[in-house]
Amino acid sequence: MSTPVNLTHAAATLALDETKVTPGLLGFVVFAVLGVATWFLLRSMNSRFKKIDFVEEGDSPKE
Repeated sequence: MSTPVNLTHAAATLALDETKVTPGLLGFVVFAVLGVATWFLLRSMNSRFKKIDFVEEGDSPKE
């Protein structure tokens, strides 16, 4: 009988005040860095794909 009461009490003590929790400047900077890194990675991948010289060979008939 005491287990649900303890879980309810633990959930109430872990509740965060929404007026105090914000991503702030650090969250924006991390998000911006991830976006720029993704852009550079996609750009690099695109240039590497353009350098690939691929000629598809047809299937030879088997005897």
